[in-house]
Amino acid sequence: MTLRFVFMLTRHDRTVPDAMVYLKAAQAVGIQDIGFKDIGLPPAQLKDLNEAIHAGGATSYLEVVSLDREWEIESAKAATKIGVDALLGGTRVGDVLPILQGTGIRYYPFPGRITGHPSVLEGSIEEIVDSARVLCKFEGVHGLDLLAYRSREDAPTLMKAVCEAVDKPVIVAGSIDTPERIGVVQRSGAAAFTIGTAVLDGKYPATRKDTRGQLSAVLRDIRRLCK
Repeated sequence: MTLRFVFMLTRHDRTVPDAMVYLKAAQAVGIQDIGFKDIGLPPAQLKDLNEAIHAGGATSYLEVVSLDREWEIESAKAATKIGVDALLGGTRVGDVLPILQGTGIRYYPFPGRITGHPSVLEGSIEEIVDSARVLCKFEGVHGLDLLAYRSREDAPTLMKAVCEAVDKPVIVAGSIDTPERIGVVQRSGAAAFTIGTAVLDGKYPATRKDTRGQLSAVLRDIRRLCK
């Protein structure tokens, strides 16, 4: 199974001001899935960023980190105006699905209870699995955005339980910063994972700390794991 890597142009759950610079580095090494958050840059700049992602042939993702209903609704509307390919995060499926209807945007909400910023996943494994099952019953939900390493529960056990409980793809987001954690994601049956801060801060284990070196190391490790 191929494991997809979504490179997030974000640090600590905010789109970085110099996202375009990092985007060029991602395009140089052939990253095919690139995302950003709904905060950090104004909508006009996010639209420009999205257009640049598409111009390079990559799929674009907008991840919602807002906590109140009104903000989440506005973020979903912004996703349609920006023209992203996928909307990640958020929890208010009943409010978001009507906004996305007919747009072609794929939707991956958060299972479980989300608190704080940066986002934290609350609840037991059983509660999160139950939430995942409920979400995946909605026809307009294409998959899940799971904050496994932002939970107090055992992340590998949580990932495996959610992936086994649903028949839609799971994207694991947040705090993935080592080859070992990528390996855990791959073995859990998840379809994809995201990395943002670790790459931008040069924290991913690699011989080079620059963005291109970091991204190349991630791609190398995915190839090794998915042989």
